[in-house]
Formats: sequence, C-alpha cells, structure tokens
Amino acid sequence: MYLGQCTKDIIRWPRPASPPVVKLEVFYNSEYSMPSTHAMSGTAIPISMVLLTYGRWQILLRLDATPDMEKIEEQFANLNIVKRSSETKEPTYLLGIDTSKAVQAEKENLVAVLCSNGSIRIYDKERLYILREFSGYPGLLNGVKFANSCDSVYSSCTDGTVKCWDARLASEKPVQLFKGYPSNIFISFDINCNDHVICAGTEKVDDDALLVFWDARINSQDLSTTKDPLGAYSETHSDDVTQVCFHPNNPNMVVSGSTDGLVNVFDISVDNEEDALVTTCNSVSSVSCVGWSGKDYKQIYCMTHDEGFCWWDLNHLDTDEPITCLNIQDVREVVNLKEGILDYLIGGLYHEKMDKLFVVGGTNTGIIHLMSCSISGLIHVTSLHGGHAATVRSFSWNMQDDSMLTGGEDAQLLLWKPGAIGKTFTKKDSMKIASSVSQRVRVHSNDSYKRRKKQ
Repeated sequence: MYLGQCTKDIIRWPRPASPPVVKLEVFYNSEYSMPSTHAMSGTAIPISMVLLTYGRWQILLRLDATPDMEKIEEQFANLNIVKRSSETKEPTYLLGIDTSKAVQAEKENLVAVLCSNGSIRIYDKERLYILREFSGYPGLLNGVKFANSCDSVYSSCTDGTVKCWDARLASEKPVQLFKGYPSNIFISFDINCNDHVICAGTEKVDDDALLVFWDARINSQDLSTTKDPLGAYSETHSDDVTQVCFHPNNPNMVVSGSTDGLVNVFDISVDNEEDALVTTCNSVSSVSCVGWSGKDYKQIYCMTHDEGFCWWDLNHLDTDEPITCLNIQDVREVVNLKEGILDYLIGGLYHEKMDKLFVVGGTNTGIIHLMSCSISGLIHVTSLHGGHAATVRSFSWNMQDDSMLTGGEDAQLLLWKPGAIGKTFTKKDSMKIASSVSQRVRVHSNDSYKRRKKQ
C-alpha cells in the first residue's frame, strides 16, 4: 500500500474529468488517482508468493518464450510429411537413423537405417528409396553412424567387431573391420568428430564390461582391412555399456552409459583410465540414451529404460554449484501434455541455433511428442500426428533445413519438413516380429528399474 501511494506521487496520473464522474469527496483533487494502491497490492502479492515458493515446489514459468523460441515452436508445429519410404520385401523395425554429413556436389544425400533383422539399409534421403543393404551376419548389428568427413558408415556387431562399409558401393563386404578382444560382444559404439578414434561398449561377460578403442584412420602403408584395439577401459562400468557418445566438437571427450545406472565422462587424451575419468553421474536406472547439449556442449543428458530423464551441467564441476539441472524418475508421470498421453521417450535433440534442449517422446499408436527442457521441467511444445501407426523407435534432426526423419515399428521411414504441404498417406499397420528378434530389441518397460546394492 505504501509502495502504491509513493508511485502515485511520482507518476501523477490525473483523475478522470468531472462530469461524468460524480464528485463524492471534496478533497479528491489533492490526491492523484493512478496507479491504484489496490492494483499495486494485487500485483505484488502473487509475485511475492511465486518468488518465495519457487525453490520449494516445481513451478513452470514460461520465461523462455522469446520470439526465437516461439519461432522454433512454430516450426515444429508446422512439420508435415513430405515422403514415406517404399514397401520392402521384409518389413522390420527401424531402430536407428543417421544421415551422411559429407557434402558432395551432384550426389544424393544418404540415410543409413539400422533394422531389427540385423542389417543396415542405405536410402536416398529425398526419395526414400533403398539403394543397398549391408548385413552383419552371422552377428547382429547395433547402432549406425556415418563418418563426419566421408560416406563411410559404421556399426558395432555382436560377433566382436565394429564394421565399416562404403555407403556408395554395392559390395556387402566391409572395407574396414575393427576386431575386439576375445569374448567381446559389442552393443554400442561411436566415432569421434575428426574420424580418428572409434569407441565401442560391450555386454558384461563374466565380470567385465569394457569400453574398447581403435585408431580409425586409414594408413596407406598398411593394406590390411582388419585393425586391433588400441586399448580398453574396464574399471568404470559394472554392467552392459548400452551407450557411447563422443563430444560433437572435442575429439577427446566421450560419455558412456550403462545398465548399472552410471553415466561417465572421459578425456581420452589422458593416458590411464583413472585419470581420464572426468566425472561420474548416477541416473539410478538403466541408461537407454546419452547426449551432449548446451553452449559449447558443456552439458550432458541421459534417458533411462523406465522413461526417466537426467540433465547435468559440467560447467559446475569446479564450483560449489550442483551439476544436476534436472532429474525426473518417470517423465510420463510429471509432463503436462496439451493432448494425449506419453508412453515412452525416444531421444534428445539439442537445437544449436536456439541453444535449447528438446526431448522427443511418443505413444504406442505412433504420435510423436516434442518437449522443451528447462531447469523447471519439461514443457510440451507440439505433437506430430498422422505419420506412424506404431511405436516410433528412432529419429534424426537436420539443422540445415530443419527437417526430421523418423522410423518405427510399422517399418516406415518418414521425412518431415516445416512449412511443406502435407501429403495424405495411408498408415501402415503395426507389425509383429519373430520372438528371436523381439528378444534382441529392448522394449520400453512400464516397471521401474531398481538398482541392487551390494550388501
């Protein structure tokens, strides 16, 4: 009330003319009318309540709704299907997607897709036609990644190797083979940003769960197509290493995730494993996805097989500030969607232009949900309808033209673009896969994962 009275004396908005206002107080001219003391109180009380309770309860404030943010949200909302992949003789789940990064004149952009039958299909991006197919037989392939400087495509294999093919050659034989140690079964991998180092994670065999490294450079003096490991990390994970992800810009930084719940960050320029370990974060659940985000990619995030989400800021490692930005045990229970429900998480998307992290999820009927990430929580941005008829397993976002590729359990690869005229397509029915393949494909669990502690 005092603040309201003071602002009256400073701003001095005049009272309305009389008539038509009826004069009830003979001394009303001695006091200015605006701003009203009651209006000041009505504004101050709710703002004070928010400020006093902000650190105690989770309050979602859309303070990040800048014009740029609104533009990105509009782009997401305007995504339409412009192309659907052609029919295949053997329908499969589409488990992973990556696009070629090498820009070559007068040559089509390529898309590599990991399929549940253990093969990798190479598509022409604009037409979504299958150009060729590579197989890991007798092993099963896990993960798919293009090199950063050429059209070589990589995948780890359960036969204890990481295989490399030339995506523009029809030959099914790998051009390079990276052999692991005896008994290695690789289930995750990545190649660093300068294409010099490959790192692959293994299943736990006996007491060992390894991160194995190779020199990926091609030596003109060495005509051998098979390479042995440079070395391995063996002390930092106690269970299957499900995720490996190199830093987008720093070739020496890599993050790994495991079913033991740990997310480890390494600097591989350091000689030994103990000193190379930069930090360990605990998701308290089996890790299904890891990635980098934030300005200069100084943040990491992870998702878990029971739909949890964690986000850490590595800028705070040398400060007293906590590194945890967000920790949600089950996103399905806390996210407030504008429409529908959330059944599972697919992955993360860091938008460099916006310096914003987005989380992608979906429903069992094929609806895709996009959510923006802030320290206050996850906020639903938009949903994409009319594309898939079953669970969406994978996506790939293109920063250059803001297009998106999605793949799912309906065996469909879809190309989405903003502002494009949506085409009418017939949805494909969901498929059922033979039990041998179903056992290999890790499904999203509705049951919470509890970490067993040693007594």
